[in-house]
Amino acid sequence: MSGGVDSSVAAALLKKQGYQVIGVMLRLWSEPGKEDSNRCCTPDAIAQARRVASILDIPFYVIDAKDIFQNSVVQYFLDGYAQGNTPNPCLVCNRSIRWTFLLDHALALGAEYMATGHYVRKMTIDGEYRLLKAIDRSKDQSYILHVLDQQKLAHALFPVGDHEKTEIRVMAATLGLPVASRKDSQDLCFLAGDDYRAFIRRNAAGLAKSGPIQSRDGRVLGQHTGLPDYTIGQRSGLGFAARVPMYVLQKDIEKNALIVGEHAELGSQVLNAREANWISGAPPQNEFSGQIKIRYTAREVEGHVALTEPDKFQVRFNSPQRDITPGQAAVIYQEETLLGGGIIY
Repeated sequence: MSGGVDSSVAAALLKKQGYQVIGVMLRLWSEPGKEDSNRCCTPDAIAQARRVASILDIPFYVIDAKDIFQNSVVQYFLDGYAQGNTPNPCLVCNRSIRWTFLLDHALALGAEYMATGHYVRKMTIDGEYRLLKAIDRSKDQSYILHVLDQQKLAHALFPVGDHEKTEIRVMAATLGLPVASRKDSQDLCFLAGDDYRAFIRRNAAGLAKSGPIQSRDGRVLGQHTGLPDYTIGQRSGLGFAARVPMYVLQKDIEKNALIVGEHAELGSQVLNAREANWISGAPPQNEFSGQIKIRYTAREVEGHVALTEPDKFQVRFNSPQRDITPGQAAVIYQEETLLGGGIIY
């Protein structure tokens, strides 16, 4: 439970279905002095979750996960920018914190299942667990759950995935839950509403070193404020004047240089991904076609997928894709079924 509407209604739905429900919330790491701003575990969020648990008449516990969250998720975030990537720490949080650390605690408490408020559906077909997109496509969160496997899915429940978000809010209001109208959160929880650039400067100041902005042929066009401040495909805020629009093409970590170019230079028809995970538990034996999503908010694009190593794959698109960004996930679907994914490099 997070103190939000989705996890609160998930608990209510399960209790209505006859499950014996226990509410659990993780206390995650926050920067010193910003504990009241971490959206997922502020004192107010904990109080809200506790109040919901009281209304639903279920036990409620808070588990301390500050150290493991800092050492795995926050450090992954900083290390990713140090390597010139644009990391998605939510992927690591789901893999290492929610679906390993928390699941292990739940099973140790004697629970059979762990349920979350994620908008995604789980089905069993021919004895195999499948992950499908949520009924409410506008809220679908399957992208960040490509890290799950058969062992974890055996214990997973996603009660809100079969409902529209508007239904969930109506259910919360009908139950008299105080979170019925609470706004959805968009930011990374540990940023505490702050800009990620400011967070990096406070916690890894050495990453924000200025350096040259260059064209592919080496012409210096200006100075950047630190490579973490930019992402592939970015156009605005580059800090120099040019006769035509210029875009970020690449980050050269060794030279601390930001490589930019015109729109025609942007994009690629090929991406490579590592740390591949397949929901079925086994990598595909043959090349196949599917729909690929290269960012959480990106639209899916048709592509041809081929395994290059046991934990790596390559995607070839029919046309160049401009936002292929190292550090983000490439997630593969066939229609509404999530097959798996990996980290772009």
